[in-house]
Amino acid sequence: MSSQLSELLQNPQLADQLLSEAQTRGFVTAMAAAPHLLDPSEWLAFLWGGDETSPFASHEELETYANEIVNMWNETREALLTGQWQWPEGCELDDKELVSEPTRQLAEGVLQGWQLARDDWETIMPEESEDNALLGGVLLCFSLLYDPENAIDALSQEGADGLAQFEEIFSSVPTMLCGLTLRANALVQDQ
Repeated sequence: MSSQLSELLQNPQLADQLLSEAQTRGFVTAMAAAPHLLDPSEWLAFLWGGDETSPFASHEELETYANEIVNMWNETREALLTGQWQWPEGCELDDKELVSEPTRQLAEGVLQGWQLARDDWETIMPEESEDNALLGGVLLCFSLLYDPENAIDALSQEGADGLAQFEEIFSSVPTMLCGLTLRANALVQDQ
C-alpha cells in the first residue's frame, strides 16, 4: 500500500469513516476479481460507508485517495490475472487467534465487495454450473477466515482436524482466487 494511502487511512479525522487498510485491500481485491470491470465511481463511496458525501476535507484529498485506490485496483487485477496475488503483509495465521486481525479484516472486505458484484458472478457462474463450485469454494474460504472460531468448530464436528484444515484453507486462497479471476475473465471473453 502506498504511503499516501496509508497516511489517509491513518488520519484520525478519517479513520472512523473509512474502511481499515486491510478491509480496503480486501474490498479492492473483490472489485479487481469481479468478472466485469466495474467503474470505481460505482463503488468508491462504499469505502466510506456508501454516503454520497465523502469524508475528505478537500477535493485534493479525495482525488489522492481515489487515485491511490485505482492504482491498488490495477496492481491487484494484474496480480490476479497473472497468478501472482498473495496474502498482503500482516495477513497470516495466528497461534492464539487463528488468523491475524488484518486477515480477518481483508476477508471481511472481500465479502463486502463481493456483494456489489454478486449479480455478475451469479450470471456468469450460475448455480447449476461447474464454475459455481469454484466461486462457492472461494467465498466459503473467505467466510471461514472472517469467522475462524466457528470454522474450527464446524470442521471439528465434521471429524476433520480443524487446525490442519484451516491452515490448508488459508494456504489455498491465493491459488483459488487467482483461478477464479482467470476463469471469470475467460468466460467474459467468450461471451
